[in-house]
Amino acid sequence: MISQTIISQKILDHLNGKLSQEELVTWAENAFVELTESDTDIANEEMLLDTLAYIGAGDSPGFSLSWVVLSGFLERMGTKVRVIAEAV
Repeated sequence: MISQTIISQKILDHLNGKLSQEELVTWAENAFVELTESDTDIANEEMLLDTLAYIGAGDSPGFSLSWVVLSGFLERMGTKVRVIAEAV
């Protein structure tokens, strides 16, 4: 089941380098379809669909998946974003 928590984690995985942009876009496209076909009543469904639709279009011109955009989605879903630097 698709939820705010799952979407937030996927975005965080991308921002932390665990998921490529292509993988995030493909996941969002599939999650969008799954959510639209679900008979379950989900809290904030419209916001989740809007977020998934935008991310799913991330491989199209005009749909930037920048830090600003993705951190905005996270904040909208109640996830506070913090940057932590790690030495490599």
